[in-house]
Amino acid sequence: MPVSTPAPCRVPAPAMAHEGAHGGGDAPDVAPHEAPAVAKFHAPEVVFGVGSLVEAGYAAARLGARRPFVVTDPGVLEAGWADELLAHLREAGLEPVLWTEVTPNPKDHEVRRAWQKYAEERADVIIAIGGGSCIDAAKGVAILSGNDGDILDYAGVDQVTRPIPPMLMIPSTSGTGADVSQFCIVTDTERSVKITIMGRALVPDISITDPRLLTTMPEDLNAATGLDALTHGIESYVSLAHNPLADIHALNAVGLVCEHLRDTMTEPLDPGPRAKMAQASLQAGLAFSNAILGATHAMSHQVGGLLDAPHGVVNGVLLPHVIRYNARATPDRFVELARRAGLAVAGVPGEEAADLLAEHVRRLGDDVGVPRGLRELGVTEDDVTRLASTTLDDACLTTNPRSASLSDVHALFLEAL
Repeated sequence: MPVSTPAPCRVPAPAMAHEGAHGGGDAPDVAPHEAPAVAKFHAPEVVFGVGSLVEAGYAAARLGARRPFVVTDPGVLEAGWADELLAHLREAGLEPVLWTEVTPNPKDHEVRRAWQKYAEERADVIIAIGGGSCIDAAKGVAILSGNDGDILDYAGVDQVTRPIPPMLMIPSTSGTGADVSQFCIVTDTERSVKITIMGRALVPDISITDPRLLTTMPEDLNAATGLDALTHGIESYVSLAHNPLADIHALNAVGLVCEHLRDTMTEPLDPGPRAKMAQASLQAGLAFSNAILGATHAMSHQVGGLLDAPHGVVNGVLLPHVIRYNARATPDRFVELARRAGLAVAGVPGEEAADLLAEHVRRLGDDVGVPRGLRELGVTEDDVTRLASTTLDDACLTTNPRSASLSDVHALFLEAL
């Protein structure tokens, strides 16, 4: 069976000056803040454009597929995209195996059942077509196919140490970025929390983004995934692990979402805004995969795990509060973010720019129908202590630009109610 060998991955540290970078001779005088930082940038092969789904059969064959395992969900199946994919795979001489038992916020037991089917069918290359839930479930199957134990054993960073099958990911939403990222999120149903699995091994081999697939998203999913992409862009740009290579993608994603998300809601069949949001999702995914995220995601994962709430919607509620919180630590980074969002912030102090950005994000949430508070999603004051406690264990919190104690996270949840 073809395998994709994982390479070491570590959560990047904040950019630091490097001493003794030159061997011998007189090194030039360089101020610490000017010294270049070492940055890794992980990315799959990317195929992008209207009609690019036709490339799926050739792409899978190049990865060594003979009996590819296709993970999707009933909605994508009903929309006809899975059938189109299967046809392309068969045209390439492949014998695909279809698995459709995936729900939003993929559950540990769903991953286990999918892995059993994968093993029984003697499948090889793993393909997902759908939103982040399908892609995360497919990554879970890949993990178990090359490693012992249970999917929950791999929570954390670089716990996947053995080779896994090649992966081809095809997103049908415009926000999760899972098709290019080194993240896999799975719900631990016994504890009602989401676990984060992270590592270079989980970066797919090939990502195919065909904007046509976005046109069949329900309106609420379009809004949720768009706000997820916006959150990815903002959080990765201010992350402690940000770097110039990721910054470019983060800023572009923020600008594209703020300019085009509303248009996809009012003119859902217009191919122009759909293509721009597909690009936003892709670039935001590249950004956060390499710069990691922050408190918004760390908190959102807990709400999603407890209530099975839509991830992007929770992000949209939390993000304005976290922006204001983080602006105390890194105000200057928010000036460029606000400018890319379309705000006039020339000469505006960082904390003021951050406040304007937070208001802008909230208005965007209003325009696309996102609740103003977590209470509308079912969160109560009685839940806050538990949510704050589990947030501290989430890997995304480690790269938040401002440290957050239990009481800080507790206060943020109360603000967001």
